[in-house]
Amino acid sequence: MQNRMDHGFDWNRLRAFLATAEAGSLSAAARSLGLTQPTLGRQVTALEEELGLALFERAGRAMALTDAGRELLQDARAMGEAANRIALVAEGRSHALEGQIKVTASDMTSAYILPDLLVRLRSMAPGLRIDLIAANDIRDILHREADIAIRHVRPTEPDLIVRLVRDAPAHLYASQGYVAARGMPEAPADLAGHDFISLGDDERMREARTHFGVPTEQIQMRAGSTSGIATWEMVRKGLGIFPMSDEIAEKFPDVVRLLDGQVDITFPIWLVTHRDLHTSRRIRLVFDMLAEMTAAP
Repeated sequence: MQNRMDHGFDWNRLRAFLATAEAGSLSAAARSLGLTQPTLGRQVTALEEELGLALFERAGRAMALTDAGRELLQDARAMGEAANRIALVAEGRSHALEGQIKVTASDMTSAYILPDLLVRLRSMAPGLRIDLIAANDIRDILHREADIAIRHVRPTEPDLIVRLVRDAPAHLYASQGYVAARGMPEAPADLAGHDFISLGDDERMREARTHFGVPTEQIQMRAGSTSGIATWEMVRKGLGIFPMSDEIAEKFPDVVRLLDGQVDITFPIWLVTHRDLHTSRRIRLVFDMLAEMTAAP
């Protein structure tokens, strides 16, 4: 495959191929690259013509790799990772305190914790532009979706720098209306038969609740959402019980802490950045300031 690409190499064509192979369709790949579908399609076709190979089998809107396409995919991914590393090193060697930094955190942290911190950051480094990516999924720092991530699960990739800021306290919460209608649980066993709200996968949420002392089969998931903010609003409207950071819950006087001293929850707060990016003065500055600010609620 290599000798066919030694002359006239066009990285845009290979990038279009890689995006299409990973997305499985031209439309999804075009969205990921910010291109129109016809433009992306022309780039993929041009690469096939350049190589004299059919890289995809077209089946409606789906794009399935041929044997030649699967062979090229390995090389394309290696080249893409190398390009990312070059971008990381170039960014990491920039020492300016001006410019953009992308921070990702859960939607709840983004909405209720980070704005206050960003006000403090702005006063300390007014030349920085900080873009906040509110997402509950694990953003891939290695692929430059963000410069700094705040996570509650420790990433294990070897090229990442992670710092445990603290273990944050949390408890079960319900609305005042829910407690008035369903009663205040006095012991973990009293949670049997109560309504819980799920964030994401029901089974994962059930497993997380087993340490509350309630049999899994007695935990009733009556509502749920993939959005932390939507889930919390369901709690406030009286739809059920949900575990929440005390720092966030205390901002809402219409919710009640349940089983204080009996069901005490902690979750870690991790700051994450790429090893190469950490040599950037501005990213190191924001990383260290966020660590200091989040070390205490």
